[in-house]
Amino acid sequence: MDAKLPKPTPAETEILNVLWDLGPCTVKQVQTRLVAERADDPRPAGYTTILKLMQIMAEKGLLRRIEGAARAHVYVPVIERDMAQRQMVRELVDRLFGGSSTQLVLQALEERPATVEELDEIRRLIKARAQTRAEGDPA
Repeated sequence: MDAKLPKPTPAETEILNVLWDLGPCTVKQVQTRLVAERADDPRPAGYTTILKLMQIMAEKGLLRRIEGAARAHVYVPVIERDMAQRQMVRELVDRLFGGSSTQLVLQALEERPATVEELDEIRRLIKARAQTRAEGDPA
């Protein structure tokens, strides 16, 4: 995430997730997806609320409106999902875990225990990361 871009709020993150999943969308498409995802939520995501949030996000630089001949408001995220995730995790690790990735992972596994398959995947990823580091790539 560009350091100049503001961190998205939880509601803005929901909208970003829809756009990252679906690509460029109209406000109506985002609203329809959010209503489906919030099926158990007694507060429906209203069109005008989503429109206003997306307009604010565009003003903040999180979204860009695609101009076209159609009257529909079509938006795309300015930032990529992986870039936003990296920035937010970096800030979380620094602020809450004193820079310790180990503490972050332990807390995550305590909060939401991983399945056997997920643990196998985590082991595989750790092994691959260790191999990459051994080969001289510090990333």
